[in-house]
Amino acid sequence: MTTVGDRSRQLLRSTGKLFGDHFNRRIPTVALVTYVIALLAWGVVIGRWLPMPGGARDMQMSDPGAPEAMALSNGVTGIGLYLLMWGVMMVAMMYPSSVPLFRLYAKTLEGTTATGKAARVGAVMGTYALLWTLTGVVPLIVNTVVPVGTLATEHGGLLLGGTLLLLAGYQLSPYKDRCLRQCRSPLGFLMGHHQPGVRGAIRMSWEFSIFCVGCCWALFAFMVVVGSMNIVWMALIAILLSLERTVSWGTQLAKGVGVVAGIAGSALILVTFV
Repeated sequence: MTTVGDRSRQLLRSTGKLFGDHFNRRIPTVALVTYVIALLAWGVVIGRWLPMPGGARDMQMSDPGAPEAMALSNGVTGIGLYLLMWGVMMVAMMYPSSVPLFRLYAKTLEGTTATGKAARVGAVMGTYALLWTLTGVVPLIVNTVVPVGTLATEHGGLLLGGTLLLLAGYQLSPYKDRCLRQCRSPLGFLMGHHQPGVRGAIRMSWEFSIFCVGCCWALFAFMVVVGSMNIVWMALIAILLSLERTVSWGTQLAKGVGVVAGIAGSALILVTFV
């Protein structure tokens, strides 16, 4: 016989389950965690919570080429700290626009245990952050060959104009279009690249990350030239690449950026030589 106490406990369990389902539908856990991580990363960058190698007193971290020059002048420690900060910056800028893929991937794991799901989603997010962190090696190599700070001081107009033309050419190229299509369609990407298990999650995330790098590298090249740790440019580029990847008019926006960059770059170079 069911007692009043049993019926009360069943009612509480039902109410709790309904509340839990409602909570999960309204506030997806994966999206919430991703946004919190990105927000913390922005806090680290803005608050300068991570130590950075010392440099010349007349250099600011937001100056073009300054973080790279400081890192290279402090050996392995400087390079390590630079890559750590670069990785945090990439998480802050790239995680929000990757939420659709992270969420959709988590939904494909229905029937997996909570631990298994957390391990696979964590592998996807971690691999994504790792590959973007490794891209920080590129500005260091470039700065070793051609000191960006010196070039910006002596030939600022030419450097900025040339970089804008490079950005324009890539934004309007079929390579950008191909990579952007992959980033804008997480469902299509998962249908073609989904692999089982944690190792499969790592491989899938690595492939997705390569498309993301292919989609955004020219914007980050521009960011390095105007100051890789300039908070204002970081925020503007993060907004721009997020819109490119998430809104319905993102493809048109990418091409519009290419046209504007081309006009601005041509004007800068023309003014420099006049």
